[in-house]
Amino acid sequence: MASADQDIVERLKQLDTPSVSDALDSLDLSGRVTHLKRLATEQRIAGRVLTTKLGTAEVLDGPVRHLCTAAVEAAEPGDIIVIEQRSGLEAAGWGGILSNGAKYRQVAGIICDGPVRDIDESRTLGFPVFADHAIPTTARGRIVEEAFNQPIQIGDVTVTPGDYVIADGSGICFLARSDAEEILQSAEKIAAREALMTKAVLAGNPISSVMGADYEEMLKKS
Repeated sequence: MASADQDIVERLKQLDTPSVSDALDSLDLSGRVTHLKRLATEQRIAGRVLTTKLGTAEVLDGPVRHLCTAAVEAAEPGDIIVIEQRSGLEAAGWGGILSNGAKYRQVAGIICDGPVRDIDESRTLGFPVFADHAIPTTARGRIVEEAFNQPIQIGDVTVTPGDYVIADGSGICFLARSDAEEILQSAEKIAAREALMTKAVLAGNPISSVMGADYEEMLKKS
């Protein structure tokens, strides 16, 4: 991973999704995804994005390869694989062997807009999986990989390879590569300010004063 990417990722790891979400609000940017759930581990993940798009077998031209294997093989340590499985078919876009392969490659985790399976195996591995829900149904004969490392749609957010993402128990936030530095600077200021507010509350200051008008104004653009 290039040093510039590594710097962005390391800074992003120090934040959480609420701070990044607030930064997106303050900059009038999209990037929030709230309908997917953390299904394996309690870890927060942050990293650079690799993308995979899945669809029905009928739309595929050319030879079939097992879905998501190209992303696993291309991943660098710390990358996050993001999968669009919006075919409408109840078929898993990720499974246990893929989790094993991804963990071996030191992938930070996966995010799937759609169902996944073998979630108990991912939990045993300690491999982070965020997805819509878990099912037992195989992809075989139902869905295939349509594209790798092309723009995809996750919720109402367009995600491009090389973007960044942070995901935790509160949700998921994508940072477009072109906006990442500005988002990070805003999120870091918000996080620092909220840390001071928490410190003030724990020092005995009335919470109504700490979370007064200043808190309501803090997301306004300067």
